[in-house]
Amino acid sequence: MLRDITIGQHFPGNSLVHRFDPRLKLVLTIVYKYLPMYGIQIAFRDFKASRGITGSEWVGLYWFERFFTAPNCVRMIKNTVLLSLYSLLWSFPIPIILSLCINQLRFAKFKRVVQTVLYAPHFISTMVICGMIKIFLSPSGGLLNLILGTSVDFLSESTAFRTIYVASGIWQEAGWGTIIYMACLAAVDTSLYEAAKIDGASMFQRILHIDIPELVPMIVLQLIMSVGNLMNVGFEKVLLLQTELNKATSDIIAVYVYEQGIINAKYSYSTAVGLFNTVVNIILLIIVNRIAKKAADVSFV
Repeated sequence: MLRDITIGQHFPGNSLVHRFDPRLKLVLTIVYKYLPMYGIQIAFRDFKASRGITGSEWVGLYWFERFFTAPNCVRMIKNTVLLSLYSLLWSFPIPIILSLCINQLRFAKFKRVVQTVLYAPHFISTMVICGMIKIFLSPSGGLLNLILGTSVDFLSESTAFRTIYVASGIWQEAGWGTIIYMACLAAVDTSLYEAAKIDGASMFQRILHIDIPELVPMIVLQLIMSVGNLMNVGFEKVLLLQTELNKATSDIIAVYVYEQGIINAKYSYSTAVGLFNTVVNIILLIIVNRIAKKAADVSFV
């Protein structure tokens, strides 16, 4: 009986819910995507909550000039770009390699176990991940120090911060990143593998000539999205792992925006810095999208 109940029977007059009317999608897009952009003008005003947005004084590019002349501006931009680039260079290929390896497993139960083990870290909260990192890297009894026979406080070493951030990110997200690639590989016609085996193709040759060409369009799309978020380094993990001793490499724009906007209540200044960050991402997204369209005929638009 429950299977026979439809949305239309519950809401007979609600055609928008039943048919997912495009007009509803348009309205929701405007309300949740475009109307909030009205607040961007805070970046160009000396915002006072008591006066409201339009009542606050217009100051133009003052907050942008203040950010670019800040003593730690160059360091923050450099750290943000390097942390994102290292994450992209090391993290991006891992899900692809894992997907190709998992796809070669022929025992279904073992394959599911491997996938479950790889997916699990994704569901651990960032706070718990950072707590685990601090325990593993503790100078007194930490797992890494026990293995190396040392007593080094790695989180206090600015040179080690990027490695810690990237390595923990790979462990947490690499397995989850394989899902979309595994879905692409599942769509490959099995007759292609059988024909390749009859022709004497090795496992490596089958991966090279069947699997990888199937993944190329998705790889390009994922690369476009990753580069489009190049400046969006997740501030939660950086904030939780940051110390005064590793700020030389952990001081990034996202944490700075949080400190200035939430802690210091400098709303206009933090909005200006965040807007700069977003504009850079949009420019990178457009550039990479056009390059991908010319090189691989794959793009968002």
